[in-house]
Amino acid sequence: MTTLSTAGPTTPAIPPAPATAPPTPDTRLSQEIRVAGMVWERELIRYTRNRTRIASGLMQPVLFLFVLGYGMSGLVGSTGGFNFRQFVFPGVVAMSVVMTAMFSAISIVWDREFGFLREMLVAPVSRMALVLGKTAGGATVAAAQGTIMLVLAPLVGVRLTPLLVVEVIGLELLMAVAMTTFGVFVASRIQKMEAFQVVMQMLLMPMLFLSGALFPLNNLPKWLSVITRLNPLTYAVAPLRQVVFAAQNMTPAAQARFAAGVTVFGHTLPIMADVAIVVVFALVFFGLAVRGLSRTE
Repeated sequence: MTTLSTAGPTTPAIPPAPATAPPTPDTRLSQEIRVAGMVWERELIRYTRNRTRIASGLMQPVLFLFVLGYGMSGLVGSTGGFNFRQFVFPGVVAMSVVMTAMFSAISIVWDREFGFLREMLVAPVSRMALVLGKTAGGATVAAAQGTIMLVLAPLVGVRLTPLLVVEVIGLELLMAVAMTTFGVFVASRIQKMEAFQVVMQMLLMPMLFLSGALFPLNNLPKWLSVITRLNPLTYAVAPLRQVVFAAQNMTPAAQARFAAGVTVFGHTLPIMADVAIVVVFALVFFGLAVRGLSRTE
């Protein structure tokens, strides 16, 4: 007797879905760079669309340069044809960079209040890429703001050369990176925009005034000299002032009165030593900013 099969028609086998290959290191790196670039571009767009921010960022340094510069010139006088306005010019450029760099981090607090920061943090990207993009954007904006101040140099008797402009822009970028990482670190720990502005003002003004941006660092009282040497911003202002002064044909008497370098234990630090200190400061606060952003909910 023939046995009939009760099995239905044979169903063709469905091949298994191919397993998703894990991202290679090169792919992961390109993704991180792309994310950092997008955050950097976003910071630039926000800056260029806010003309009020550009104007306000220039107003205070311009007031210090002309009002304080001309007001103090009569009291300080000049030495060898070099006056206080020329001395304070690099410090005012540094002020413009520092103020813009530190306040650029306010976008983190703004994004937190409106929920955009949470969306970035839940995305499959590293915190390092976000901090890198924020730092690059803030540093670019701050360096651009400081470079705009260079157009005022002839008005106060400061001579510019092509090499000097390149050196100043490079030092501005380094200073901007260091202060932006510091601002991002502070912003990662603050929840409200009002609190960020208060804290920034509380930190910014003492750092600026104790950096030698507005007065020479020589012949200070011992206690004040120690504080200025502990201020990391001092080592960012000093090389900027040194490269500007090197192009001004200053007399030895003017160099002695309006000292540009930082003296530690009786020795004036070279520019590269100042730069190294600022680089270490930037790396430390970059790591702290990444850690602070990682703890942000």
